[in-house]
Amino acid sequence: MDGNKRWVSGDLQHPDRDPNRRQLVAQEQEPFGSILSCIDSRVPPELLFDTGLGDLYVMRTGGEAVGPVVTGSVEYGPMTSGTPLIVVLGHQRCGAVKAAYESFRDGKPLPGNLDAIAKALRPAYDQAVKEGGADPVETMSRAQVTLTAADLRSNQDLAPLVAKGSLAVVGAYYLLDTGAVEVLSGAP
Repeated sequence: MDGNKRWVSGDLQHPDRDPNRRQLVAQEQEPFGSILSCIDSRVPPELLFDTGLGDLYVMRTGGEAVGPVVTGSVEYGPMTSGTPLIVVLGHQRCGAVKAAYESFRDGKPLPGNLDAIAKALRPAYDQAVKEGGADPVETMSRAQVTLTAADLRSNQDLAPLVAKGSLAVVGAYYLLDTGAVEVLSGAP
């Protein structure tokens, strides 16, 4: 979050981004966090948190949609090297969430494999419909983050790490307008 404060203020340090760091992590890595975020080009986690080489495991899918391969990728850091943090990072004005929302609302499946993304976002849509609100797409985006973080927190392999305090699973939301990341759930 200190890195995000630097991102917001423009006082960036650009840590761990030089040939010395490249050499240091060439043989092995020890990232301090894993980030599951959206594919959106405006939401690159390494920049938003002012980090560098070897600092983060980053997985990006449309709308933070998950399935077995993505979940396995998220589990990798905590289960193999003790990475102590997972952040599920949603964001304002998510195109994938908007497309899924409109698909469900209008009863029109998305083309190709885009429909698989929509189907993965169905629980968030259902929650957004229940909650209502002025902007249902934003409600759905936030619900997707919260639901995904809760699912990871209770995952059979990650839950024991969470219970003993060696892993935090945090739901967070990036505001495109300001550059700030706000924590929605799971703050350690």
